[in-house]
Amino acid sequence: MKAVILAGGLGTRLMPLTKIIPKPLLPVGEKSLLEITILNLKKFGFDEVILATNYKSDLFESYFGDGSKIGIKITYSKEKEPLGTAGPLLLVEDKLTEPFLVMNGDILTNMDFSKLIGFHKENSADFTVVSKKLEHPLHYGVVKTENNKVTAIEEKPVIESEINAGIYILSPNTLSLIPENKFFTMTELIKSLITNKNNVLRYQLNDYWLDIGHMSDYKKAQDDIKQGLV
Repeated sequence: MKAVILAGGLGTRLMPLTKIIPKPLLPVGEKSLLEITILNLKKFGFDEVILATNYKSDLFESYFGDGSKIGIKITYSKEKEPLGTAGPLLLVEDKLTEPFLVMNGDILTNMDFSKLIGFHKENSADFTVVSKKLEHPLHYGVVKTENNKVTAIEEKPVIESEINAGIYILSPNTLSLIPENKFFTMTELIKSLITNKNNVLRYQLNDYWLDIGHMSDYKKAQDDIKQGLV
């Protein structure tokens, strides 16, 4: 099985760390974030990882080489210009001949990827998007009214939402909807697939998941690794 990891972002919200090292190569515990992800993919049966790179792409090759050091084949795709989260897939379209995984390179998770692939195949999906339920505490009391009459008040409620976890399974036929040489996102691809009446499914993730988008997330990742949560 093949996986494409999107590792071309600038990581601006983690500056100044990412001024020197691309975000996926930042250390989390004793390994880089990306190495943790690749080893997890290997554990669940993936035998090839394609790294879609742009920013400081040479550092990825210097770090991983062909993947033989960690026992998995690693190849590289380099964008000349940023192509978004879906656009880079066309650069390696010839390698993607069966259902494959795509995920953002700044995600820390211990999910069972084999169950995700099984779900996609068993349901004859064209595209499967992984979702994650998150809780967002509000810092204000919420007032409910009806014609200026206060009917209820709730102090700092917690709002739950189901978010896109940045992990996907795609069947090869979905690539035909991605325009060539254009910045194109996964969100745009999903919308195009829905309009086209393709079978787009959701797989809800209940395992550990963390998007390392800010410095506070990076600190949390370090703490969670120390505690053995991943």
